[in-house]
Amino acid sequence: MNVILFDTPPTRANLLPLTYTRPVAQLRVGILTITEKWQNYFQTLPSFSTEKYLAQKFPKKITADNLWLNGAVCPDEALAEAIKKLKHGDALSKNSVILAARTSSSELPEKFEGNTIEYQNEPVIIDQLWKIYQHNGSQIRSDFKLITSTKKSAAIKDPHTRVYNEGNIFLEEGAVLHAAILNAENGPIYLGKNSQVQEGAIIRGPFSLGEESVVNMGGKMRADTTIGPFCKIGGEVSNSVLFGYSNKAHEGFLGNSVLGEWCNLGADTNTSNLKNNYDNVKLWNYDKKSFVDVGLSFCGLIMGDHSKSGINTMFNTGTVVGVSSNIFGAGYPRNYISSFQWGGAAGFTEYKFEKAMETAERVMARRNMKLDETEKSILKNVFEKDK
Repeated sequence: MNVILFDTPPTRANLLPLTYTRPVAQLRVGILTITEKWQNYFQTLPSFSTEKYLAQKFPKKITADNLWLNGAVCPDEALAEAIKKLKHGDALSKNSVILAARTSSSELPEKFEGNTIEYQNEPVIIDQLWKIYQHNGSQIRSDFKLITSTKKSAAIKDPHTRVYNEGNIFLEEGAVLHAAILNAENGPIYLGKNSQVQEGAIIRGPFSLGEESVVNMGGKMRADTTIGPFCKIGGEVSNSVLFGYSNKAHEGFLGNSVLGEWCNLGADTNTSNLKNNYDNVKLWNYDKKSFVDVGLSFCGLIMGDHSKSGINTMFNTGTVVGVSSNIFGAGYPRNYISSFQWGGAAGFTEYKFEKAMETAERVMARRNMKLDETEKSILKNVFEKDK
């Protein structure tokens, strides 16, 4: 079967600004992206049904037998087995949400030739921004089992590193530890290929550190946190997700937050994740063009790709920052900052596209990567859309 991961318009809108630069399935929740989770269960490389301006980077492949999978759904073994039983023309749904469908159509049909089967379990569906960090701990646990069940961990050789519940800690090849404390009593700890945990770092599981990523000296990593590949992390981090290629290398607190790719938080950047009156947090919703009550007391910073903060930046509870914005200066900036903005509490001006691309090129070159024309085209679309 040909696997296609599809976006639905309402879900894409609810997950902006993170979905400005990627399909929904490319969100990282737990150790893996949603795409990587599906790949593990179906052992095939999927294609994507997403926005047209993303199609060159994330193309769609059509055959005579297409398995359409909802890109917002985090699969598990029971769901994967139910989907594998679908016959041609059938769909699997939960509370009117299509989870999967098997058709020959080049687009997901509104009506299905066969049965629409109601799935009996409760799937994890990432259809709101806060669900990324809300489900991150359980997804680390799930992904840990998926990844490590047939593999053996590299040994912890450093005599000065202290571990608790070592059987719940997994090191990929090349992972390095020096005089750290790893506590996996309440959840697994996964250290990716060639990752580093430097001297004095303290990590409490569930926790995931991606390939080539580094926990800096003295870093305090609380539970339910994912640091994606090629990141640098330091200070205090709690229940947060960095997708990849992003840095929070210095002191400062990051809690109940999600950062996209190529973000950088300057030294002593801090996020508030709890209001002083303990009220529910309201978060900017791009579709409704207003702030919505997320029904949670804890919510920090949501930051789109290529955005940055200067030293000593303070982000208020429930702040949303778009793509390629640069925030700096004294005081709290507003709680919603659209894409390609330059400034802070004193006010913002437009971050000129050409200047933003110059910065992006420099940043990516530091990781031996190139900002190609496809990436520039995606960012140009965001520049024009998010005003």
